[in-house]
Amino acid sequence: MPLADYADNASPKPPFGLQEAPLSNILVTGAAGLLGGEICALLVAGGHRVTALVHTNRDIRANDGAPVPVAEIVAGDVSLERFGWDAAQFNAIAAEHDLLIHCAATVRFDLDEADYRAVNVEGTRHALALARAGGMAYLHIGTAYVCGTRDGTVREDDPLPEGGFANGYEASKAAGERLVRASGSKWAVARPSIVLGDSASGAIRQFDTTYAAFKLIAEGKVRAMPATPGATLDFVPIDHVARGVVAIAERMERAAGGTYHLVSGQPLAVTRFAAAIGAYPHFSAPALVAPETFDPAALAPLERRLFRRIAGLYASYFQRDPRFDDTAFRTLTGRTCPPTGEAYIRRLIDHCIAVGFLPAE
Repeated sequence: MPLADYADNASPKPPFGLQEAPLSNILVTGAAGLLGGEICALLVAGGHRVTALVHTNRDIRANDGAPVPVAEIVAGDVSLERFGWDAAQFNAIAAEHDLLIHCAATVRFDLDEADYRAVNVEGTRHALALARAGGMAYLHIGTAYVCGTRDGTVREDDPLPEGGFANGYEASKAAGERLVRASGSKWAVARPSIVLGDSASGAIRQFDTTYAAFKLIAEGKVRAMPATPGATLDFVPIDHVARGVVAIAERMERAAGGTYHLVSGQPLAVTRFAAAIGAYPHFSAPALVAPETFDPAALAPLERRLFRRIAGLYASYFQRDPRFDDTAFRTLTGRTCPPTGEAYIRRLIDHCIAVGFLPAE
């Protein structure tokens, strides 16, 4: 995997600032996931020794589908104390690593509170315990939407809200982040916004979460969404997020104690998002309905079920306008997100069509 494959729009420098960070032994939780796999790929390409922590799936792949030659794969359950390991294994793994990047999380919006707490809160607590046991630095992957349903400028150093979250996912990620801040470890927090496909090609290795709602809307199976005038969506390419995580990891001495938004900084109006879908003649632009007049019960039976089970889980994101500031991230790394906007949405749709996730005309 040549380093040149990961060239980006940062100022010229050796890839990922290797002159700033010695080669490290890095443990990545959630390594078989979409973002975790791409982070592992970049770390390995940068010369780091990577241990991939997985739950049951031992297949570590980059976003392009290529297998990632990590140094070691270990199985563990982040929801369990010591990840379910005995004391000897726990202590050995803690002692072998310099940095823990905690990607493992559930990103679904339809779970019970107990499920969110087990993975996103207690999983964070257990990962922090491992980092402390080995004196590791700790890089936490959160979400920019811990800001809750507020609008306007959201700065990286704004206090975490105590409430006002749209769903259990946001609330649990905020609770996990509070544990990080109180841990006493050398920590940093990376907060992606809505992670979608590659900035240049639109490619993504697996379709889940946001893509499920996107498919229902494009195919006209959900024809209306409650939306607020002026609402925006911050779609960020996976390559910017993964490169950003690696850039923070390699600057942990300077990054420690900081929070970093991995966002587009180019919020897309929901009206423009709908229009980009409708620009394809065989797709349907959703009708954007004022939330106070939107009645799911008035939808046709199949559409009502699909809205409640899938698309409706994302409705709150069509009703707010957060403007994520990423000054701290850009200052630390010199990196900015590639251009997104409607051209990026078209690349995403074209990729979905090319691989059969969405139908061709």
